[in-house]
Amino acid sequence: MIAVPIGGACLLLALGRHLSRRVIDGIALAVAAVGAVAAGALLYATGQGTVVTWAGGWRPGAHFAVGIVLAADRLGAGAALLVAVLTVLALLFGWHYFDDLHAHYPALLLLFTAGMSGFALTGDLFDMFVFFELMSAAAYALTGLKNEEPESVQGALNFGVINSLGAYLCLFGIGLLYARTGQLGLPQLGSELAGHGRNVVVLIGFALVVTGWLVKAAVVPFHFWLADAHAVAPAPVCLLFSGVMAPLGIYGLARLYWSTFRGVLAPAAAHRMMLVLAVVTAVLGAVMCLLQRHLKRMLAYSTIAHIGLFLLGLAASTPAGVAAAALYLAGHAAVKGALFLLTGIILSQYRSLDEYGLFGRARRHRGTGLLYLAAGLMLSGLPLSGVGLGKALLEESTDSTTLTVTVVVVSALTGAAVLRAGSRVFFGVGGRPADAETGAESTGAHEQPDTTPVGRPPATMLGAVIGLLAIAVASGLPVLARTVGPAAAQFCDAGDYRARALHGIAAAAAPTPPHIGWTSTGFGWGLVSAALAVAVAACALAFGAKPLPHRVSRPVRLVTTALHGLHSGHPGDYVAWLMVGAAVIVGLVTSG
Repeated sequence: MIAVPIGGACLLLALGRHLSRRVIDGIALAVAAVGAVAAGALLYATGQGTVVTWAGGWRPGAHFAVGIVLAADRLGAGAALLVAVLTVLALLFGWHYFDDLHAHYPALLLLFTAGMSGFALTGDLFDMFVFFELMSAAAYALTGLKNEEPESVQGALNFGVINSLGAYLCLFGIGLLYARTGQLGLPQLGSELAGHGRNVVVLIGFALVVTGWLVKAAVVPFHFWLADAHAVAPAPVCLLFSGVMAPLGIYGLARLYWSTFRGVLAPAAAHRMMLVLAVVTAVLGAVMCLLQRHLKRMLAYSTIAHIGLFLLGLAASTPAGVAAAALYLAGHAAVKGALFLLTGIILSQYRSLDEYGLFGRARRHRGTGLLYLAAGLMLSGLPLSGVGLGKALLEESTDSTTLTVTVVVVSALTGAAVLRAGSRVFFGVGGRPADAETGAESTGAHEQPDTTPVGRPPATMLGAVIGLLAIAVASGLPVLARTVGPAAAQFCDAGDYRARALHGIAAAAAPTPPHIGWTSTGFGWGLVSAALAVAVAACALAFGAKPLPHRVSRPVRLVTTALHGLHSGHPGDYVAWLMVGAAVIVGLVTSG
């Protein structure tokens, strides 16, 4: 799953100049399909327990451990399968989407896939950093594909600067942990730290590593780069960015905490850190999502909001919370991927991503519009989808009415933004919005498409969208969702992870899995969230073209201008916030 995409990328780069575009796309799609089959086989094999491979046969001995371990439990293998399937659909969508890209685009996409798969499957902390850097380097290049456009270069530069600084902090944290323990493997590191009590150097090392992962996850205040990157990256690349790359940062935090640090870090400190970051990220992401008129930026801020909700599931510190986050993540990846691909279709047809400027222009693509609205309803938490079931499980795992209301409101606001935009663009609902553009706001009015506009989207594009929406619905079916409970229980059992990796045996007792399924309460909250999203969208459509009273418009304008100004696009500002965030995480981890 790691070697095949890298080999395929090398093959494309070596032969690309001698092959036709159709052959190149066919090879890339075949390589991605092989990776998906391998991921499916690995996921099936993890039903018998964690699958462990020691690179080069260097197994740990009685007094030393120098080998590099790949350890796949069901959640890790599931993450790798999600990466592989989304890569297949991204390549399928891109079959007729690009006019002038040749072999380097699918080669970069395959390298990106290899980095993400390796990050999900490795059991070695330093190798997590290596795969983190591989996926990052490929992602920077994919973001800046249109390197003749200043906006594309700036988006890639912001992405590269912020994520590289996060990587440096992560590497420094790895160095602290290695200096203190002499270990880099997650199971060895966990065994070494078990029973040693609280150590400030170890806690600071953990906080710095986590900072690197949370920069990739775009958790507030590390989130600034995400919207800039999504605004300029091609739509199929955004599918992977929002669907799996950013959520893998949350996966990295969960893997490090449960496999290594749960017995070292005080439960109250871990809960406090995750809860504070989760709530701030979810709320700010939802508010910024609702304020956007640039369609890609709107979806990017929606991703930030849902990243906060995934982190809220981890904050519960239970297998039920992990199961909720995992199921929510899978459903969100499919829905958000479909929305980004639909946005790519809009851009290819109308050379714009401005919700206001596109008002009513896509009426002839109402079938595509119905898919867009269906995805928006799913995003809001509509029952009978993976997003809805994950959201329902998350609400039950929080054990707090305030947090439950937060989940409902955040889901509703992000869904409302999508419903509002889809209703305006595809159906011309409501009056034409008043154009109150400010210098701090990005509109997306004059975007360059990646392909020549055609009268009807090709079948490969619509097929990828429909496939993603089908995955979103299937992930909410009880027969599939029930498998997440045992997977989450296995993920949270550090003893079993270490026993299988180091000694090749299972732990004495299997953990009890949480119940996964619809409840009347969860179903009801899903309907409330979807209804609230429709209501908010309807209000925006009804009153969006009317000027607000001055006593209301002035404070609203001040707040929105301040929020847009905060997201300035200047790397120096983002670096300052990164340092603040790193200090906050260190403080939350080491205090108490």
